[in-house]
Amino acid sequence: MQETRKRNIQNDKKNQNLVNDSKINGIQNKSKLNENLKLKILSRTVVIFALLIVVYYTQHGDKIKPFAKQSELLPGKGQIVECSTEYMKEVDKFEGCFPKACKRFVTDKVVSVREAEDLLAVAKKGLKIGRSSGGASILDLHSGALSMGQHFINIYKIEEVKNLFTEQDFNTYRAQTTAPFGLILTHLTSFFDIHSSCHARSWRKIIETYKSFHYTTLLYLSDYDIDFKGGRFVFIDEKFNRTIEPRKARLSMFTSGKENLHYVEKVTSGVRYAMTISFTCDKQYAVEDPNANKY
Repeated sequence: MQETRKRNIQNDKKNQNLVNDSKINGIQNKSKLNENLKLKILSRTVVIFALLIVVYYTQHGDKIKPFAKQSELLPGKGQIVECSTEYMKEVDKFEGCFPKACKRFVTDKVVSVREAEDLLAVAKKGLKIGRSSGGASILDLHSGALSMGQHFINIYKIEEVKNLFTEQDFNTYRAQTTAPFGLILTHLTSFFDIHSSCHARSWRKIIETYKSFHYTTLLYLSDYDIDFKGGRFVFIDEKFNRTIEPRKARLSMFTSGKENLHYVEKVTSGVRYAMTISFTCDKQYAVEDPNANKY
């Protein structure tokens, strides 16, 4: 009888041990499952995060597309854009000013490199006299305005440089600023240069107003990635921005409404020279041609 009880007790202990072992194994297995699950979740998170990084940088890297490269010699390249409502209302006030379509256009075939170099020589004559303390330096031969520190001076009033510009200089200038039929030359027609020392707020200029001018032309007098680094012209579009890389003698033209918002990238080295030629349909904003009599 006692022997039978001993056997039952021993069997109960064995069964209890088996139960305990089973619980331990279950806990261990569950722990392993949890660990494997955590690893799977972690690995998936890493993969998803990596994909998000790839997508983010791919999308942001594609937000700028070249419209005109410096290495290209373009006979003409255009793009039609939707006119802003404000612009259409503005130009509709003037007969013959309404465009068939708002657009932007680039060509390397209108102005020769020699003509651009002659203009650059005229620009450097004046721009070396003054210098903006932060933004682009500007020389306006129509008014005589020249950047000097944070202000402007009248270069025609400086006795020391009274005969700085010759009649030939003015002839060179006038040859490239003749207004097309129906348009009138207006303010913001000037030379300007941008150095790498220009402050961020100064080099990033977005055009948003057009009461004094309705059509804008830019003539580049130096070469991107040769004479200077940075300084690309950027059109701001909805899906992605388009860049124009300056090329000496390259002409860029566009309607001056919000459909052609733009800015200039910071110049990181060298000097970027260009000329803005602005046209209006409003006679009250006309400017006189510069000449030696300005002195």
